[in-house]
Amino acid sequence: MKIHNVNVRWSKWFCYAVIFGVMFSLGGGLVWAAPKGSPWGKEYFPNVELINQDGQKVRFYDDLIKDKVVAINFIYTHCGDTCPAETASLKRVKALLGDRLGKDIFFYSISIDPDHDTPKVLKEYAERFKVGSGWSFLTGCKADTTLLRKKLGLYREDVAEKNLNEHSVSFIIGNESTGQWMKKTPFDEPKTLARLLGYTLSTNKSAYKSSSVSYSEAKQLPKLSKAEDIYRFRCMSCHSLGAEDGLGPGLQGVTDRRDRKWLARWLKEPDKLLAEKDPIAMDLYNRYNKVLMPNLRLSDSDVEALIEFMEASATDAQGHVH
Repeated sequence: MKIHNVNVRWSKWFCYAVIFGVMFSLGGGLVWAAPKGSPWGKEYFPNVELINQDGQKVRFYDDLIKDKVVAINFIYTHCGDTCPAETASLKRVKALLGDRLGKDIFFYSISIDPDHDTPKVLKEYAERFKVGSGWSFLTGCKADTTLLRKKLGLYREDVAEKNLNEHSVSFIIGNESTGQWMKKTPFDEPKTLARLLGYTLSTNKSAYKSSSVSYSEAKQLPKLSKAEDIYRFRCMSCHSLGAEDGLGPGLQGVTDRRDRKWLARWLKEPDKLLAEKDPIAMDLYNRYNKVLMPNLRLSDSDVEALIEFMEASATDAQGHVH
């Protein structure tokens, strides 16, 4: 049994979790108990051995997920595709969770390329993204990590994953003790993911600090253009529209500083420019801590829309007119 279609399949186990949680609650706080008969317990998850970025050996079930709220994704450190964007996006979720990460919520990024991604390489990758504590980067033998991906429903059976860049970009969040698991995309709204981890899945709901307002006070969401939608959910994790640098440079004035043809190609195929040792691309790569600019597989129309969006944003910043 695999955790595919998880939102539907754990619903009845969620009901069991509520019943048993109330039965075992103590004092003012709710204490959850594992749902009776949950299929996603010790007998389901492989207890394979992994090694973290500090060279410590751990067991997947016993040490990483048992009685914990977790987020798990699979990456490889030399990925020029979506992995850097995934890591950057989850870093925004981590920031919203604050000091809860490493205490009652844990992030795990497991390499799908153990031959290359040694603990030393994983440590350098974590430092490059400045992820901080509470987030472990792990490796293990190929057979074990593949088994984990299949059990977690994060293995792409449709393409048999002949190439590393064909791996699933979904990730899994869950609470092992309650049997609640959800497959999500790391490009979901960070506040939504933070609430799911910090409140919906959490056994310590009182620790969640929400900045949300009531429905009656909530403002209507603006209608986003195609380009702004791409920026918010793909680019914003690394780049501001102002002069402030993040994991990458601030985008203010970029359409004036860069040749339009070069900029269009950089947005569409940064991996090829880096492979060609393009001097501007290499300078950006080295200047910004060797964080790879991911290939977001944008179409020509996506690229053109993004460039126009950046131009319009620069005009807004200068004169507040389009």
